[in-house]
Amino acid sequence: MRVPLLHLVRTWVLGLALTGVLFAGSRPLPEHPVNLNTATVTELMQLPRVGPRTAQRIIAFRQEHGPFQRLEDLMNVKGIGEKTFKRLRPYITVDGDGDGS
Repeated sequence: MRVPLLHLVRTWVLGLALTGVLFAGSRPLPEHPVNLNTATVTELMQLPRVGPRTAQRIIAFRQEHGPFQRLEDLMNVKGIGEKTFKRLRPYITVDGDGDGS
C-alpha cells in the first residue's frame, strides 16, 4: 500500500509542530528568583512562558512606571494575567534579598 507523499509530509510537519509545543517549556528554570526591577531581557526569558516579547514588555513597563513595588504589579503588563502570574510567582522578586516581598 502506497501512502501519498503529501500525507507523509503533513504527518511529519504535524509531528514537528507537536514536538515544539510539548518541549517549548523545557528550558531550565532560574536557580534564584529573578528581580523584576533589575533583570535584563535574557534574565526574564529564563522565567517559564516568558519569551522575548513579554520580557521586553516587562522592561518597557518598568521604564515607564518605575520599579515594581509588589509582585502583583506584574499583572499590569500586557499579556500577563492572573494565570500567568501564578505560574511566575515562585520565580520572581521585586527586592534584593530574593524573598519575593
